[in-house]
Amino acid sequence: MLLAIDTSTRCSGVAVHEGTKVMSEVIWLSQNHHTIELTPILQEVLERSRLKVSDLGAIAVALGPGSFTGLRIGLALAKGLALAAHIPLVGIPTLDIVAAAQPLREMPLIAVLQAGRGRLAAQAYMVKHAAWQPVGELELTDVQALARRIQSPTIVCGELEEQERQLLGRKRKNVLLATPAQSLRRPSFLAELAWRRWKLGRVDNPVSLAPIYIHVGETIPE
Repeated sequence: MLLAIDTSTRCSGVAVHEGTKVMSEVIWLSQNHHTIELTPILQEVLERSRLKVSDLGAIAVALGPGSFTGLRIGLALAKGLALAAHIPLVGIPTLDIVAAAQPLREMPLIAVLQAGRGRLAAQAYMVKHAAWQPVGELELTDVQALARRIQSPTIVCGELEEQERQLLGRKRKNVLLATPAQSLRRPSFLAELAWRRWKLGRVDNPVSLAPIYIHVGETIPE
């Protein structure tokens, strides 16, 4: 069994995966109260799956980008459980989770998360080896710059406010906008990505594993 924890943003989630099916999954919109919300929900998910921490074989955690506080809380809990139970820990970049939920297409994909102050964290992907693979570096941008950048048919998915969706939606020839449901970041996809890495022996050191932060003071490239 693998336990997945994602507290990257206000959209948070916990899931239990056993390789061939999702045992339990909870997604909620946190009011920035990850500290008091996460542990009770994790316990609820384990109880629904009729499991104890000692029954787990591995733990997965979303690494960000995202909220400084949310990432710190989720990673601290995942590390603590992994060290206490002596089980492997697998960290997955948060935007990889967003991309993994999208159907495979022969066009580029851009996954985004809110980064504060009207900014977006954005990562481009292309399909390779039957999966979405990141292309280039993680970027800090805004919706206007993102819209200008897209000059050919591209899937855009992830956390977008209503006005951002409206702006991107005007570029109908080039922007294939995923619906809010398609853009929901599900911890079960985090679990699937981590399960593959775990079974390949590609696990992380709980002591040195670090979150991915974006510094909102950075200048947005033109």
